[in-house]
Amino acid sequence: MSAVQEGRRYLSNAKEILREKARKEDGYYEDPKYVKMAGHTAYTGILLVLDDLFGKKTKGRKDVDWYKQQLASMDKKVLNSFSTAYQVLHLDMAYDGARNADLAKLGLEEAERIISWVETRTAVA
Repeated sequence: MSAVQEGRRYLSNAKEILREKARKEDGYYEDPKYVKMAGHTAYTGILLVLDDLFGKKTKGRKDVDWYKQQLASMDKKVLNSFSTAYQVLHLDMAYDGARNADLAKLGLEEAERIISWVETRTAVA
């Protein structure tokens, strides 16, 4: 399975967690535990495809700033998508358990945009 397929699988799993477990009512998810799980799952899918594109880091662990530096040198629009996805999926959802369904939708859309961008970059290579 390619990294892009795997990233899409993670994204699909995140959507399923929200749909099946978090229970949406009046525009908000009821269970923050599953919101956190879904946010982490979707963000991990983004990192998986980016890791495949960028390869190994020479020293130390990769952090959000490393990913931002790599993207800044390639495509500023995708850097904006990544920054938004990081804020929404990783910080707001995975850490804080933000239950707003529109916020989650935005994060998942940004994740899809990044995965599709990586797919086009790797298809050309």
